[in-house]
Order: sequence, then C-alpha cells, then structure tokens
Amino acid sequence: MSVGLLSFLLVLALPLVWTALAYNRLVVLRNALRNAFAQIDVQLKRRHDLVPGVVEVARAYLKHERMTLESVVAARQGAAAARASAVARWPDAHAVDRLDAAELELSGAVGRLFAVVESHPELKADGTLERLTEELVSTENRIGFARQVYNDAVTDYNDGVERFPGNLVAVAFAFRRASLLHATRGVIEREPVAVTA
Repeated sequence: MSVGLLSFLLVLALPLVWTALAYNRLVVLRNALRNAFAQIDVQLKRRHDLVPGVVEVARAYLKHERMTLESVVAARQGAAAARASAVARWPDAHAVDRLDAAELELSGAVGRLFAVVESHPELKADGTLERLTEELVSTENRIGFARQVYNDAVTDYNDGVERFPGNLVAVAFAFRRASLLHATRGVIEREPVAVTA
C-alpha cells in the first residue's frame, strides 16, 4: 500500500471517527439527562401520592377551609397530569415547562394548606398528619436535589449540543436543546427545614 493511498484513507477515516465519537458523547449526555428526569419523576410521583393523605386528614378538621383543600386537590391533579404528559413526551421542552409550572402551583397550594394547619393546634397535633407532613417535607428535599442533578445534566447536554464542532453532529442527528427547570418559587421549597430536638 502506497503512502499516498494510506494518507488518503486516513484523511477519509478521521472525520468518520470524529463524528462517531461526537455522536456517542451526545448519546451519553442525553441518557444522563433522561436518567436525571426519571429521578425527578420518581420523587414527583411520591409527592403526588402523599398529598391526598394530607388533604384527607386535614379535611376532618377543616370543614370551613373547603376552598383551600379543593385548591390543593386541583393543583395535585394538574401536576399529576403534567407529569404524565412530560414523561410521555420527554424531552419536549414545552412539556417540561408545563410540568415545572404545575409543580410550582402544587407547592403553593400545599404551602397555603400548611399555613392553615399551623393556625389549628388540634390539627397540627394529629399524629397521622405529622407523619405525612414529615414524609412530604422529606420528599420536597429529594425533589430539590433531583432538580439540581437534572439541571446539571441539562447544562452538560446543552453544552454538548451547542459547542462547535459537536453542534454539527447535533444538528445532523436532531439533538435538541433541553429545558432547565426554573428556580423554585413554591412556599414549601423556600421554607427552611424544621429541626426539632
């Protein structure tokens, strides 16, 4: 084999090897992003499963706070529907944005419920509600951590999709930017963790 032919084959092979490496890196980043989203999904499902229990316990005590309870139930239903849609349509940025908005609405509704609970000592002292509240706060902490991991994965993925020359491969193989989850604005997520001795 002549040096000229070998050089020609090498010149042909280098772009193919580079393309394969760039593609594989984007696949790894996309899979890390998918995993991070799945971790959020697990925690959101747990939150959605806990909220009805909190509402049922509170309902017995708060007959006159029907609107507060109904707003929590409606927000939970909206968040559960947005979660199902986001899971089915992932990585669609609009579905993730709708999920983020629905979860913020749920956090606000639950926060308003907890404010009502604070003003009713008999409800605050209920053991079942206390246990559910502790589980919900623990879940909120897990959601916060999962959101951070997800946003880190989104940033890494978006960097891979946007950086030159990898962006050429991203465009060629339809890798699209992913959406970050926005800063938390929910009442529960802003509350400091209560520490009791």
